[in-house]
Amino acid sequence: MSANLVNIIFGMKIRQARSGAGLSLTELAQQASMSPSYLTEIERGRKYPRNDKILALAAALGKEYDDLVSIKLRPSLSYLETALSSSLLGRFPFAEFGFETDDLVNLLTREPDKASALLHAILEIARRYDLQEEDFLRAALRSYQEIYENHFPELEQAALNFVAEFGAAYGIGDNGATQETLLRILQEEYGYVIDDTTIASNDILTAYRSVFLPGPPPTLLVNGDLFSRQIKFVLARELGYQYLGLEERSLASTPDEITSFQQLLNDYKAAYFGGALLIPRAALLADLEQFFALETWQPTILANMLTRYDVTPEMLFYRFSELIPQHFDIKIHFLRFHDVNGRIQLIKHLNFNHLLVPSGIGLQEHYCGRWLSARLLQEMQAAQQSGDWDRFPLPGIHISRFHDADDQFIALGFARSLVLSPGVNSSVTVGFRITPDLAQRVRFLNDPAIPHLIINETCERCPIMDCEVRAAPPIVLQAEQEKALRQEALQTVTAVPTTTVVPQS
Repeated sequence: MSANLVNIIFGMKIRQARSGAGLSLTELAQQASMSPSYLTEIERGRKYPRNDKILALAAALGKEYDDLVSIKLRPSLSYLETALSSSLLGRFPFAEFGFETDDLVNLLTREPDKASALLHAILEIARRYDLQEEDFLRAALRSYQEIYENHFPELEQAALNFVAEFGAAYGIGDNGATQETLLRILQEEYGYVIDDTTIASNDILTAYRSVFLPGPPPTLLVNGDLFSRQIKFVLARELGYQYLGLEERSLASTPDEITSFQQLLNDYKAAYFGGALLIPRAALLADLEQFFALETWQPTILANMLTRYDVTPEMLFYRFSELIPQHFDIKIHFLRFHDVNGRIQLIKHLNFNHLLVPSGIGLQEHYCGRWLSARLLQEMQAAQQSGDWDRFPLPGIHISRFHDADDQFIALGFARSLVLSPGVNSSVTVGFRITPDLAQRVRFLNDPAIPHLIINETCERCPIMDCEVRAAPPIVLQAEQEKALRQEALQTVTAVPTTTVVPQS
């Protein structure tokens, strides 16, 4: 057991004993001949007193010394002990959300029996859905991004500083850095060795886009099977690690292990920096101004941005999520879905406009096939089967409204196949909640050529019985309706007054 946990257990016992004795913090401190501030540190698990101080506390509280120093807890507190000793408690980024680990410990140990029961319930839910510590850390990162609307001025400025420092010497233009430029800077400024053969020649490693070997010299293994646009991003992100001085990082592009939130955060910062190098802010904002000013939907204009910046749809749309909320005051959602053997899975999402996304881990329901993400994947699969498909087909668009709701959303999306995952197709979409302000900003919003659809969460929850793309019966909806009928019947029965029959004499 760690020294930190021993401190916490001891502090919890002191606080419980003080409460049981009806003593205030000041009263106990006086009787034990210590300052109230020091006693506070003890109760919060930050300090562990000397033996003479423990004896004084035991005498003041009427407790045995051995009872106070014992680390054994009652069986009912076993789940509390598990939580307090969990590595997640030390790894979770509490400070990023405005409070410290000690605050949570203080909350949990104030009513330990109730806290242990609550933690038992949480652990059971985590086991049921196979939640790991990494899932909580990734959720924390996503919440961190949403708090700041995925826009970080210091990273934008770092990318501008990089271009100011290296742009003239290496010829970085208005449309971002080329692959050759990024490669040269890594080699000449940071002494990198770039290896594009090792990964592709090792079947076990081919799932990775890149692997970093610290060296010396620092070596970046790049998967040579990637498209050139993807290799550009790998190189730009690697420059982000170096230029930003990010030491705690993932060594592989898709890490098998997350050891800390800082690792995840640094990976995110490097990727943000890389995206800002490839898609410069000023250039993209100018393109978006022209795009939003179009009176009609013109998919080639959006598709041409992929060519101009030489990036993938996900890179472009993720850059949208970093700039549009801040500079256009438009809330946005970003969704990435994969089609794996005919089953659509939500892989990544940012949700600034509170779109109703059924994103529960372990969800076994079928996403609504009318969503733009699902439709694009279905269309791509059909095109692949017919032999008529493009690596980066034209984007799709629709305006949707949830069944029995008034809010409308406009969504733009691309679909493509994944080069490192044969047989898996991916779609990325960005969307905006339709408001009067959006109609003024996005001029093509009223284009009659844009399809309008009624959508829902999943097939299992949907009452639209004549849906042409239904993939499963509405079993969840039916169960909810049956429950409502039972409750109505129960209320009817319990509302009927009972009649007392008085026997005749």
